[in-house]
Amino acid sequence: MEKIASFTVNHDTLKKGMYISRVDGDVVTYDVRMKKPNGGDYLCMSAAHTFEHLFATFARNSRYGKHVVYVGPMGCRTGFYLLVRDAVTFAQAIELVQNSMAFIRDFEGNIPGNTRRECGNYLDHDLAGAKQLGADMYETLKNWKETNLYYQD
Repeated sequence: MEKIASFTVNHDTLKKGMYISRVDGDVVTYDVRMKKPNGGDYLCMSAAHTFEHLFATFARNSRYGKHVVYVGPMGCRTGFYLLVRDAVTFAQAIELVQNSMAFIRDFEGNIPGNTRRECGNYLDHDLAGAKQLGADMYETLKNWKETNLYYQD
């Protein structure tokens, strides 16, 4: 089998940030890298779960919402993927993620989609942890530019 694109990225040199992981037709996959790979510090599942609810809700309700295909965690627990249609420019995708991080950082209230009927693991949430993740990533990405979207080796 062919090696998939994400396995060709040098995880020993990868830093926190936002990167273009791949482009498939009109869909762009962004790597929102929140933790240093193989660094021993990984996303806590409860916080990541809440983060996902907030990130997906904000992104899908933003002005780019109709172009959002998917928001979800990486299995390695070092970040999230954001998939959008290419109608969203690289600069707009950065803005969307920056605004999402600020929303998560500042969120107060009930976690969207956090009832037994709406969520398959509704008891496993950590809002304070999600807010910390959002604050940390906002600081990482607040000055991010299109030129930063490319993996460095």
